[in-house]
Amino acid sequence: MNVLFLGDVVGRPGRAAVCSRLSELVRQHEIDFTIANAENAAGGLGLTASTAEELLDAGVDVLTTGNHIWRHREMADYLETEHRVLRPANFPPGAPGRGADVYMTAHSGPVGVLCVIGRVFMEPLDCPFRSADREIQALRGKTSTIVVDVHAEATSEKIAMGRYLDSRVSAVIGTHTHVQTADERTLAGGTAYITDVGMSGPRESILGVTPEPVIDRFLTGMPSRFQVAKGPITLNGVVVDIDPETGTARSIARVVESIELES
Repeated sequence: MNVLFLGDVVGRPGRAAVCSRLSELVRQHEIDFTIANAENAAGGLGLTASTAEELLDAGVDVLTTGNHIWRHREMADYLETEHRVLRPANFPPGAPGRGADVYMTAHSGPVGVLCVIGRVFMEPLDCPFRSADREIQALRGKTSTIVVDVHAEATSEKIAMGRYLDSRVSAVIGTHTHVQTADERTLAGGTAYITDVGMSGPRESILGVTPEPVIDRFLTGMPSRFQVAKGPITLNGVVVDIDPETGTARSIARVVESIELES
C-alpha cells in the first residue's frame, strides 16, 4: 500500500497546487490513500467547510489539522458531520469532531489515521503520548495500517513521538513547522518517520506568508498583518510504502515539486 502525505496546505496557492497535481502524483506513485494537513488552508490560517470540500473533491482522502482548527467558528459543526476531517485527538473531552478514524481504500484494506498536537511551545492540551496510546489501541482492533500526524513545534517532541510509537504504527509524520526535513527513515521497529513533511504553498515566502511583515515583526516587536504570499509554489510530501498485512513500513521517500501557477 502506498500512502501519500502532503505537507501543510497554505491558503489558495497551496490548495491550487494540490488540486492541480494530485491526480498525477497518484498515478506516478501508484497511491492508494492520500492524507493532507489542512491546518492553514483557508487564507493561511485555519480551515473552512468550503476549503475542506475543495481539497476532498480534488481527491484527498483525509484532512488532518492542528492548533488553528477552531479559527473559523463553522468548523465546530462541520467536524461533527464530516469524518474525513480530523482535529487533534488530545483536545479535552467535549471538543467537537474526532481525532482518529478508519477509512477504506479501494484495493488495499483499511487505513487508520490519527492526529495529535504537541505541547512544547504550544498551547497546553492533554498529553499527546497518552492520547496516542488510547487511540491506537482502538484503531488496532480495526486495522494494521495506522498513520499518525504529530503536529508540533519542537523537533525533540516529534522525534520522541516517533520513537515512542515505533513498531506500533506504520508511520509518524511531523507537521506544523512548514520546512521539510531530510531525516526520513524507517525506524528499527518498522515505523516510517520524518520530523516535518514540509509545506504546500508559496515558495518565495516565510512559511507561506509574505516576508516583509514577518521581518518587520522580528525587527520591531510590533504586531504585523500576515498575508499569504504569491508566486511560484512548492509542494512537499512523502510517500510511504506499507505492508497492509502487518502494518510495517517498507520505505519512505520525500516528494518535492516546484509548480508555476498563478496565485
